[in-house]
Amino acid sequence: MNTYGTEVRQQALTLLRDGARNTEVARAFGIPPGTVSYWKHRDRLRRGEPVTVRPSLLCPRCDGRDLDQASYSYLLGLYLGDGHISHYARHNVPSLMITLDDAWPGIQDSAERALRAVFPDSATCRVRSKGAHTIKVYFKHLVCLFPQHGPGKKHERPIALEPWQREIVDAHPWEFVRGLIHSDGCRITNWTTRLVGGERKRYEYPRYFFTNVSDDIRQLFTDTLDGLGVDWTHCTRHGNPYNISVAKKASVALMDAHVGPKY
Repeated sequence: MNTYGTEVRQQALTLLRDGARNTEVARAFGIPPGTVSYWKHRDRLRRGEPVTVRPSLLCPRCDGRDLDQASYSYLLGLYLGDGHISHYARHNVPSLMITLDDAWPGIQDSAERALRAVFPDSATCRVRSKGAHTIKVYFKHLVCLFPQHGPGKKHERPIALEPWQREIVDAHPWEFVRGLIHSDGCRITNWTTRLVGGERKRYEYPRYFFTNVSDDIRQLFTDTLDGLGVDWTHCTRHGNPYNISVAKKASVALMDAHVGPKY
């Protein structure tokens, strides 16, 4: 539906054809700059004029555009944990949404940096909800980059990496692990007591947990840890079998060096 009317659109196109800038036309008619840009793009296509697409708007999979692989590996981990792709009837472009707790503003910043690196010409935004923010970006070829998208919840359908994704994760495994921990993991300090010389003493030790209901996503996490030489165990808590624990001192040290506590 043309909210602004055919007459307004035609007047705007006339100015654009005469060389007016998009921002000038948007300001003159009170129209969002993105709408003006879309009108101009469609008008040029109809008139057979060449239309140049910025390289960063092209798809790394379909068009061979360069991809920041380290940032993508991290973003893939975030997506498998707390992300999803949405399509709205009013938009022709899908959006990637990653919802992150406000307790960890640094992770929200890291997520936004990764989005900007992977989608350098697509504007990101943050949508506030109770106790969290959703980091969001629109991009036409999101499903090309995240083929794990599908109907229903992730743990109700198979999740497997495509060969090209596997190559990226193998090349940047710690970024992938960081993304998974930042979405569905944590670093905590456990404690226990021991009787030493007749006196009970308290001992504290750090450990990492990763919790995800999807068997496939947990397998991706543990397979990557195996490749990095990180020891892990399954840990059932309160009858919940969905936890992976990293508690051995050397393995925790590795995780601390490359992942660290949430921030």
